[in-house]
Amino acid sequence: MKKFLLFFAIILGGVCAGILGGFWNDRVFAIDEGLPKFYIKAINPGYTVDSVQNVGEMIEIGRNSDEMESLAGLTIGYTNSSGNEAILADLSKYIWMAGETIQLHLASSPGSELAQVVYSKTLAFKAGPLKLFYNGEMIDSVCWTGKDGCYNAFSSSKPTTLVRNTETGDFEHVSNYEPASNGVLKENDSSGDDDSSSDDSGDIVASKCRGMAFSEILSYYENSQSEQFVELYNGSTESVFLDGCSLRYKNKSYPLSGMVKPEEYFVRLASDFKLTKNPSTSNVLELIDANGEVLDRLEYFNGQRKGTSYAFVGYDSSGLEIWKTTYAPTPGEANNYQEFRTCEEGKVLNEATGNCVKMTTLAEKICGPGQHLNILTGRCKKDDDSDLVKECKEGYYRNPETGRCKKIVENDGADYTLVPETYKEDSSFVALYLVLGVLGVGLVYIVYEFRHEIMRVVRKVI
Repeated sequence: MKKFLLFFAIILGGVCAGILGGFWNDRVFAIDEGLPKFYIKAINPGYTVDSVQNVGEMIEIGRNSDEMESLAGLTIGYTNSSGNEAILADLSKYIWMAGETIQLHLASSPGSELAQVVYSKTLAFKAGPLKLFYNGEMIDSVCWTGKDGCYNAFSSSKPTTLVRNTETGDFEHVSNYEPASNGVLKENDSSGDDDSSSDDSGDIVASKCRGMAFSEILSYYENSQSEQFVELYNGSTESVFLDGCSLRYKNKSYPLSGMVKPEEYFVRLASDFKLTKNPSTSNVLELIDANGEVLDRLEYFNGQRKGTSYAFVGYDSSGLEIWKTTYAPTPGEANNYQEFRTCEEGKVLNEATGNCVKMTTLAEKICGPGQHLNILTGRCKKDDDSDLVKECKEGYYRNPETGRCKKIVENDGADYTLVPETYKEDSSFVALYLVLGVLGVGLVYIVYEFRHEIMRVVRKVI
């Protein structure tokens, strides 16, 4: 019973603490639950006042945290009135956001001296969305076209600022809005003396190119080196800004820039570097994120062919990537696997060799008068009142390799019966006779030579 009462008391205390915390920190609770770590707080497109243009143009970014936050990986994208997308500002060079807000001003606008960051493209009265990306992921956006769920457009006759209500998260047009002036940024020290980058919070890690991966490469060009390219694919559900990212090849880095929409391709031409056409050893390319992290790695091997690309074509049953050489390079488009080359007019593909050979058909071969086409050899032969291919006479067959008639050899065993044959080796008997003859002659010689001694022995014995 005591354990139950203790457990009940703990739960009741937690509920009460939550209620009191919500009462005392209602504004902070609303922001934490409704807004991301960084959010768009206010937008002003700038107005013409007393013949001065772009008065008041600015973007205000808020921080939804009670502590300093890393800005590495934070970028602002903008879609203008024509529907063109661009990167408006990149805040990755700033390590910390120490204040509650950041003011960004148009560089050519009055009051730009108040800005912590400036941008060069002016905002339109009717455009958007303005998007906030953090580590490659879109975390906030707002548009002001007056349709499709966007807020009302700005009016030149009634200057306003589109301001976010942090309690509700919605925007509203406000007259005479004054942005906060407590924005403090700490810029990245390239000399390496700043130790703040080693903070254990983990917020400094940028990830601007996450979602991108290699999808195709062409190294073995046909006519000029300008045909070489490296293709990346955005497999994520959000647009990816490539500024700050790079390709690494043979220990050198080559910058990337631009924006890639979801499920679209980005092509980097080898304009400032040269890929090895057909490497004797494996060559490696790496996709490097803004913070130096390797996001993807592509290795292409010896055996590249002229006019082909090396392309990703899918996954096998175990989930591993399948890359193949294709005769249909598709830079900037979905990959197309073509096993053999496309032959020019008048030629056909020899699939055994993969080469294009001159096309010769029976219909194209026309023989002269009194001649016919030998379909085995492809040559014209003199007519002999036979079929196009002369039939062999009985007992002969046509050799498919030479086209000639050859006698049929048959053997069913009746014509060539097996007859037992007794084998006798005469030479062995001759040799035996010679040995015996030699022994006989030798014996006669011995008896003759020792005849007196033999006779004495015989007399004694008798």
